[in-house]
Amino acid sequence: MTEKHLSSQFDSDLNRVSSQLMEMGGLVETQIQRAVSALANYSVALINDVLDTEEKVDALEVEIDHALTTVIARRQPAARDLRLLLAISKITTNLERTGDEAYKIAKRVKSIVESGESRKMPIGDLRLASDLAAGLIHRVLDAFARLDIVDAVAILKEDDLIDQEFKGFTRKLITYMMEDPRTISSSLDLLFIAKAVERIGDHAKNIAEFIIYIVKGTDIRHSSLTRIESVIQ
Repeated sequence: MTEKHLSSQFDSDLNRVSSQLMEMGGLVETQIQRAVSALANYSVALINDVLDTEEKVDALEVEIDHALTTVIARRQPAARDLRLLLAISKITTNLERTGDEAYKIAKRVKSIVESGESRKMPIGDLRLASDLAAGLIHRVLDAFARLDIVDAVAILKEDDLIDQEFKGFTRKLITYMMEDPRTISSSLDLLFIAKAVERIGDHAKNIAEFIIYIVKGTDIRHSSLTRIESVIQ
């Protein structure tokens, strides 16, 4: 992922931190997939897997933060190397928060399963949005590994699809609650899950922005797509 440096130890430090980040990303990606599968299959076992993985994700965040602090203190990197380390710190935070969203999804799925209302609810659209979000996390991790800013921009654009799914699903849930007040409790659980899915898409978008920052050295957060595309040209 990174260019060779005069210091082989610095290369080793960067590779180790990058490997830890990818390991963390893999765990988070698995959390999302299992949370979505738990909703589709009403599986308590999958729910527990997601909840148990949370501790591993949190532990990796602490390890990565410590490693980054050590590398910066010992190597005193400059320019692109410093941008890379700072961006990894930001990406780690977004991955940890993505794991938190998967955790929240699992807790809500558990509530739905225990309520006995699960099989009456419209989860098809929610599964589609969840698959989109999980796919974005997978792609953005791959883009980070290759520092692929073209795919990073594509991910920024695709986050809008998740937002559209969220809005459509919200309208559908409101209709369900109006037609049958008995579905209100489970509908609110599903709405909470949908919001968590939307936030996962937002975190993928944030990571994509930091990839562009690493490569181009320009902070494009809160920028229009037109400006972002001009930056990468």
